[in-house]
Amino acid sequence: QDLIKDLKSELSGNVEELILALFMPGTYYDAWSLRHAMKGAGTQERVLIEILCTRTNQEIREIVNCYKSEFGRDIEQDIRADTSGHFERLLVSMCQGNRDENQTVDYQKAQEDAQRLYQAGEGKLGTDESCFNMVLASRSFPQLKATVEAYSRIANRDLLSSIDREFSGNVERGLKTILQCALNRPAFFAERLYYSMKGAGTDDSTLIRIIVSRSEIDLVQIKQMFTQMYQKTLATMIASDTSGDYRRLLLAIVGQ
Repeated sequence: QDLIKDLKSELSGNVEELILALFMPGTYYDAWSLRHAMKGAGTQERVLIEILCTRTNQEIREIVNCYKSEFGRDIEQDIRADTSGHFERLLVSMCQGNRDENQTVDYQKAQEDAQRLYQAGEGKLGTDESCFNMVLASRSFPQLKATVEAYSRIANRDLLSSIDREFSGNVERGLKTILQCALNRPAFFAERLYYSMKGAGTDDSTLIRIIVSRSEIDLVQIKQMFTQMYQKTLATMIASDTSGDYRRLLLAIVGQ
């Protein structure tokens, strides 16, 4: 018998979504989430950002191949059909999986990039978006961290807040996500989890996606950051926001 079929017929709602997610290999789950974010009317841009702007080169390449083999589609074409402008260009850059992976930081280059970003944004009228795309899409995460530090010295302002002022909407979110990953990836996911539960209602798909996709990667660090940032544990917030088997299963994955 097909286990997945049986699970689908026995379960429904959030529990079904969570259990099926647990049965998918990580790469397939990312590819599946991207496909669902672009399928049908409307696009869930935040899902595209959350996956494409945070994964490593290796993960991106595997996702792109899996997307092709499992869904028979070219992810780049789907992105081009579903997004536009600078946001489209940023996501297409992310799909290449060509981020520099040399972990050694070139401080001279960080200084030059920071200067270049300043000239492309705060230092002129209007914004040269392609410059931000080029630097943020191609430099290694340690290199970007050094660039952020150099930028603060040059501009007397934090690069994240410059992006706030110069950009808006999805492209702003995408660029900030890349920087947040360079500075502290677990903190980015902790923040996304917090906002999936804060206020009325719960964004269950985001909650499930992050808990499952990070569970064997950096969920321990995400939990630590969550407690530091919000003065309560991730488990406490999940427990007060969910119920029943869904709650039990989430807490089991979170390790409570």
